[in-house]
Order: sequence, then structure tokens, then C-alpha cells
Amino acid sequence: MAEYEVVREIANSCSRNQMRDVFFEEVETDDPEQYVRSLIRGKELHLEQQELPDGARCIYVECDGLFQKFLFTPL
Repeated sequence: MAEYEVVREIANSCSRNQMRDVFFEEVETDDPEQYVRSLIRGKELHLEQQELPDGARCIYVECDGLFQKFLFTPL
């Protein structure tokens, strides 16, 4: 399994609050998309991925009006 440092940003939807919740963790997974899908539960899930030139993968998620960003950087 591949090892990644994951940075998870959760956008704050409250008006006049520009801060984000940011979490860091190290995970082992062969499929970052499946890892994200296992964390996010909701009725409507929209997911987009972007491969970065340095080998990192960015996954953008919108689920039931909540926006999140996951950045997977290989270790």
C-alpha cells in the first residue's frame, strides 16, 4: 500500500467567516478516491480529482452543500 500525508480542508459555510477547518494525517491506501468516499456520507456526492506535477493528488468534494478538499502527497 502507498503511504500519503493527507491535508483535509473543510470550508466554513457560515457568513462572514473565512476560516477553514484543516486536519493532517498519514494514511496507507492504494486508492485515495475510495478512501475519501469511505469518509464522506451524504445523499449527493460530487467528486473531482486533479493530478499535480509533483505526484500529489487533489480531490475536491461537494456533499450536501459542504465543500471539502483532500490533498494526498506521497511519502
